[in-house]
Amino acid sequence: MLLIYTHKITPRVRYTFKHIITRVLQIPISFTNKVEEFVAHNGPKFSYTKVALGKEFFIKSHDLLFQQGIRDVEIHMQKWKGVPCFFLQGDKSNIPFDIFSASFYLITRYEEYLPHIKDKHGRFEAAESIAFKYKFLEKPLIDIWSYMFLEELKQRFPEYKYSSRKYSFISTIDVDNAFAYKHKSFVRTVGGFFKDAYQLKVFNLWDRFSIRFNIKKDPFDTFQKIIDLKKQHDIRTLFFFLIADYTTFDTNVSASKTKFKLLIKNMVDYARVGLHPSYYTMNDLAMLKKEKERLEAITNMPIKRSRQHYLRFSLPDTYQKLIDLEIEEDYSMGYASHAGFRASTCTPFYFYDIDFEIQTPLKVFPFAVMDTTLNDYMKLTPKQALGKIRDLKNEVKRVNGVFITLFHNESLSGYQRWRGWSRLYDSMLKIVKA
Repeated sequence: MLLIYTHKITPRVRYTFKHIITRVLQIPISFTNKVEEFVAHNGPKFSYTKVALGKEFFIKSHDLLFQQGIRDVEIHMQKWKGVPCFFLQGDKSNIPFDIFSASFYLITRYEEYLPHIKDKHGRFEAAESIAFKYKFLEKPLIDIWSYMFLEELKQRFPEYKYSSRKYSFISTIDVDNAFAYKHKSFVRTVGGFFKDAYQLKVFNLWDRFSIRFNIKKDPFDTFQKIIDLKKQHDIRTLFFFLIADYTTFDTNVSASKTKFKLLIKNMVDYARVGLHPSYYTMNDLAMLKKEKERLEAITNMPIKRSRQHYLRFSLPDTYQKLIDLEIEEDYSMGYASHAGFRASTCTPFYFYDIDFEIQTPLKVFPFAVMDTTLNDYMKLTPKQALGKIRDLKNEVKRVNGVFITLFHNESLSGYQRWRGWSRLYDSMLKIVKA
């Protein structure tokens, strides 16, 4: 056990130290604010305060973990052993910056509570983040800092037996449109025919007709392929189903359709299923509750996982709503426009509610890359996209983290805008499991 002395044991201190030292580095910890207890301890220990007690391993603290609420925080980026860092504390500290305050700032998304410009969907933009501005968005910086800190601990306490975690991978699939043409309502089908005819999309017209009359298979029906690949590569797979009422942004098959219900029930037999809350649930608890209960009625089991449609969430409001509805895991932490690590970590963490200054029971699983980011935003070719995935996977593997990807059933179809992308998912699985 590692004993930590600090002049004040706050919820922020407990939260941050447990993430870095216990979850990332697998070292059990204990806190004390009594000098005599710290001095008497014979095992590994260090102090986290303003002034060292003696010649112990010492990290000089910034004020952030001893404050409450949101305040303006000045960020001056420097480098420690070539790695970006901030909250520098000088040479007297064994580590020249406050790794814990800096990690708290990043992992709680502190900057998303501050005034910022939102994109057209009301989301925090990647370009507003310090990770983007200082070019470390594609690095799990907190995990990198943690392992650099571990090396310092090993030098100071070489006799201690250190454990290590293992790299792992989670594949997540968002089902925004279970089918391209099948099982849509009569009105939507007729409207689609007229729209394609007006725009002279002859191939689309033929596809609509042939799929509607069972001459061809619906291109978005790639679920058996996903399950087969799951079994082949032995990977953990999660499906998030959008089962909202129809809106401009929510265009899936109606949840009242028997075939759609059967699809969801079938996926429950092979993988874990979660909710994909619709576009407007970001600020609407009643709508979120309605959709959760709808999915639970289909699966006949409590729904504990979710990912916001369009990755549309606002901190802390959306997460507070998820907690109210007893959602235990959220997979929304990432950007639509950029690949990388929104919270600067590849380790699942518990959401810290700065409004109430508590660690909540909601566990956040940050993803690193999404198929639509690679195709629609970054305009990469499938080969370039695979290279980007490989680079991100390597970053995660270096720190034995959890690599989480976000794909859609549509991208395995090779249909329309996904032409040439149908084999990317299989190729990715070979890389991430290598």
